[in-house]
Amino acid sequence: MSTVLTSAADALGDVLHDGIVLAVGGFGLCGIPADLIDAVRASGVRDLTVVSNNMGVDGIGLGRLLETGQVRKVIASYVGENRLFAEQLLAGELEVEFSPHGTLAERLRAGGAGIPAFYTKTGVGTLVAEGKPHAVFDGIRYVQERGIVADVALVHAWRADTEGNLVYRYTARNFNPLVATAGIVTVAEAEQIVPRGTIDPHDVVTPGVYVQRLVQADARAKPIEQRTVRERAVVVSA
Repeated sequence: MSTVLTSAADALGDVLHDGIVLAVGGFGLCGIPADLIDAVRASGVRDLTVVSNNMGVDGIGLGRLLETGQVRKVIASYVGENRLFAEQLLAGELEVEFSPHGTLAERLRAGGAGIPAFYTKTGVGTLVAEGKPHAVFDGIRYVQERGIVADVALVHAWRADTEGNLVYRYTARNFNPLVATAGIVTVAEAEQIVPRGTIDPHDVVTPGVYVQRLVQADARAKPIEQRTVRERAVVVSA
């Protein structure tokens, strides 16, 4: 059963330390645990290894941790639109381990399931596979990938009950459920926190057994990474 705390700072105060592995949910800017990320920034912890699909954009999401130099290494599948991320990578200021998108998802799932490693065809014959063990199964060459277990996992949910059962909406369901299972300590922020028994069990995506701490997310405008809509055409009637 999770503990409901009054603030992100309270939820993270005794689990953040220099040098930890921090897994963070979200996809682009969708479903990112913005309050928890801000609390990490405010804590001043450094030398972090951050595991996430990407590092947000400049000034938003995980990009805020790059601004303060708190991140030593990133394990991600996409650089995205973050110019500072690219600058720090090219300048050798940031260690980056690229992992194919599906492989990264499976590494998090494996870590949460207690699976130390697995084999995949993805990346064989590329830089992704250099230095990693290989094996041949049924005449096909595979590369070994290690599961990821994070010291602390941060996720954002649409709705949670007081026992930590989580429900996500739309694209926010992409990486958050995987990250939630991969943390030794998982902290969730939720837009809605409802009493125990309110959520239909069939709607639960992450069971509360995976969530140790829960906080109410602040109401905030949800940023859009790239707007691709066009202006509505004006129709002039005769």
